[in-house]
Amino acid sequence: MKKLYIYLGFTLVISLASCTKDFDELNTDPTKSSPANFDANYFLSTSEWNYLDGTMGYNGPTLFQSGWVQIWASTSSGGANYYTNMDKYVSSGSTNDYMGRSWNSCYRSASLAKEMVNLTNEDANLINVNAIGRIMIVLNIQYITDMYGDCPYSEALLAKSGTTLPVYDTQQELYTALLTDLDAAISSLDETKAIPSADLIYAGNIAKWKKFGYSLMLRMAMRLTKADLATAKTYAEKASAGGTFASAADDAYIICDNANGYRNDYARDITTAADFYQLRWSKTFIDYLAVNEDPRLGVIAEVSQAGLTANQTVGLAGDSDPDIQLGLPNGYDLNGGSTDISTSPGYPGGTGAGDNFTPIGKYSRPKTTIYGNLNGPVFILTYAQTELLLAEAAVRDFSVGATAATHYSNGVAGALLSLAPFGADATISSATATAFAAASPLDVSTTDNSLKMINEQYWATAGSQLNFTDAWNNWKRSGYPVLTPVVYTSNFSGGVIPRRQPYPTTEATLNGVNYKIAVGALTGGDTWSSKVWWDQ
Repeated sequence: MKKLYIYLGFTLVISLASCTKDFDELNTDPTKSSPANFDANYFLSTSEWNYLDGTMGYNGPTLFQSGWVQIWASTSSGGANYYTNMDKYVSSGSTNDYMGRSWNSCYRSASLAKEMVNLTNEDANLINVNAIGRIMIVLNIQYITDMYGDCPYSEALLAKSGTTLPVYDTQQELYTALLTDLDAAISSLDETKAIPSADLIYAGNIAKWKKFGYSLMLRMAMRLTKADLATAKTYAEKASAGGTFASAADDAYIICDNANGYRNDYARDITTAADFYQLRWSKTFIDYLAVNEDPRLGVIAEVSQAGLTANQTVGLAGDSDPDIQLGLPNGYDLNGGSTDISTSPGYPGGTGAGDNFTPIGKYSRPKTTIYGNLNGPVFILTYAQTELLLAEAAVRDFSVGATAATHYSNGVAGALLSLAPFGADATISSATATAFAAASPLDVSTTDNSLKMINEQYWATAGSQLNFTDAWNNWKRSGYPVLTPVVYTSNFSGGVIPRRQPYPTTEATLNGVNYKIAVGALTGGDTWSSKVWWDQ
């Protein structure tokens, strides 16, 4: 059961994990605890949570990728409102803070995983804890490099050994090393040995960790289709042969625990009063679901009851009739000028009257009963995404078991079934999922048509799971869906959809020499529009 338990010693482990450079000193002081006295399992649960914390909500995806890739939209405007980062590529008052949070939290997660690995290196019975720690490191570093570009890895996480100014490995070097290290970690998993006792994702199920490892390998391999097709093919085929996710039951996610301080930050975004009012599904996203008569449309979206008060009342149920769902165009505001929402093409008008009038009352928002649960799931990687990547691999003539059409059908059905962890209101029956997949076969008339269809579905799937960063990364790689950039006054990306996040501002001072080398390798410098190596 993927429940976020609060383990004994959890707080103590967190406080000590943040100062791992002091472990050797602690070992020589009889009044303090030795590293040998720590249970490495607790580093796993803390590492998993820190990864989640750095890859959800206000720490990154909500305020950036959700709008960049046109899954969410907002009428927010002005330098003080953080949603301008995502919907209009305009800095808010805390943009510099926001853009470094994923970097900091993911390195914190990787550091905790590294300590877990160090504590289990000499214990053969704890090989699974060790291997999962190595997988967690790969998961974190891939997230960081895909978002920022070159970053420390070969010299990262070595502060105990005296390396405090690590070099930035090139992304090409990173992917080579990460794939090699991931392969070795998966291979060392052993179902006959002790299982982790503090695993928030799979509760110590080693068979599922193997599938996760190979599914992660597949995702990493497919990132390389433009930069290194041969390596992409090698590792995609290795992942397929090793065994990726077999059904939605294998999906990797964590159920949050708000009562104990571990809340779902996407839910917090949606249920914060100002955000609840101005945050909507993008027109691009809703149009895609509507045109394809996708069953998810009537499950994940709702239109508020009429009037300003109803639109601003958190938790007040709306209308989920798929026929009335309408996405908000990206790039508009409520300022009364040329970019006011009322000037958008096809503007439907508002709802309510007088002081109770709202100009955005007819636009669809995320359904609160599904996405507003502070104890709800946060997805990491799913069967549906994996099957869609295998479908593309098959289109590219990689040897991945089934045909592209079969993998695509599996992915489409799996995408609908993957919503069930959000609760009863989000559960779509297997019969409905199977029927929709059968009625929506892959267009195999041309390679381009197949790639377009697969990657648009990947975007919609990741979007409905609120996995915004993965949707953005796959859009960068594939070019689908075709998106029209927002061009808003004072945007920070030169009128293009951002391709990366600039490095945290602290890197220039804390690791200046290596930071400058990494920036010098970026065409265009440390900007939002520069491309990482695999984004060619």
